[in-house]
Amino acid sequence: MYRTSSASPSPARGRARRRLVAGCVAVAATLGLAACGTASGALQPTGTGGSTGAAQSPSGGPVATIAPSPGADGAPPAAPSSASAAATTPAPRASATHNTPSAPASSATGSATSSPASSATGSPTGEHAPPPGHGGAATVIGSTASGGRTVALTFDDGPGPATGQILDLLAQYGAKATFCQIGQNAAANPALVKRVLAEGHRLCDHSVHHPQPFAKLPHDKAAYEITAARDMIVQAGGPGTRVGWFRAPGGGFNADNEQITASLGMSSLGWSVDPRDWSRPGVAAIVSTVQHQLKPGGVILMHDGGGDRSQSVAALKQLLPWLVAQGYTFDFPAS
Repeated sequence: MYRTSSASPSPARGRARRRLVAGCVAVAATLGLAACGTASGALQPTGTGGSTGAAQSPSGGPVATIAPSPGADGAPPAAPSSASAAATTPAPRASATHNTPSAPASSATGSATSSPASSATGSPTGEHAPPPGHGGAATVIGSTASGGRTVALTFDDGPGPATGQILDLLAQYGAKATFCQIGQNAAANPALVKRVLAEGHRLCDHSVHHPQPFAKLPHDKAAYEITAARDMIVQAGGPGTRVGWFRAPGGGFNADNEQITASLGMSSLGWSVDPRDWSRPGVAAIVSTVQHQLKPGGVILMHDGGGDRSQSVAALKQLLPWLVAQGYTFDFPAS
């Protein structure tokens, strides 16, 4: 009988053991497991994604995985690799479309971000004559329909507290005028809109919120301001109400908003006389400017809304008898 020493294994056994360990390590690497760590050689799962158990944080709880939001800084997120990943990845928020802008929230006193003239008591930012030769798609009107020794009176930014006083004065002289109304003011004062029509005057669209510079608005915003204001005025006036013109706030006409206006069956209305009554320069200054700038067939720009219009009313009280004495008759703008 041969005796085998237990103290020093044979070289053959040593080589066999090393081959077993190497094979164990290779299998572990393939399966993502830790190398053999027990006397029995059982494969131990690692802590980072083995085939059994969830990934663990250093504190022992599950690791939270948060997919980046689309559009976040850095590279865009990779597509989910499984149905489970897709279920836990937040869906991107739908982007707002710009085909139909949402109407700004309206209130009785107007929005802080909209032009002050958007409320019945606000103060307008002022009007400026349309720039000549602006290259618009249509002609901006600055004369009366009949020509000759006629004049067209126009009043912007109403209806407001002064509208009734102006209507009373016009009635005394049998004068007709065109009222360029802010859409939300018309909606808030339908009785005044109806009175304007009942007394033989005509209506003009002056946008919903009086934004300036109007010519800088993107197409969809301009289309909303023009179209929605026209609809508000028509609704306030009742069945059969016609709005024949659109006057851009600040005279901000361009080819795009003129085309929008024409597509709605309206004409673009400018002016030829601007006494800047909105700035309250004094009654004498308003009267003097009109008297010096007016020529036969002219269109006078004044205001019945957008702030304190007491100077405008007082000036009109002087201008109406003067116009009659000068042989002017009252007409509407060309269309």
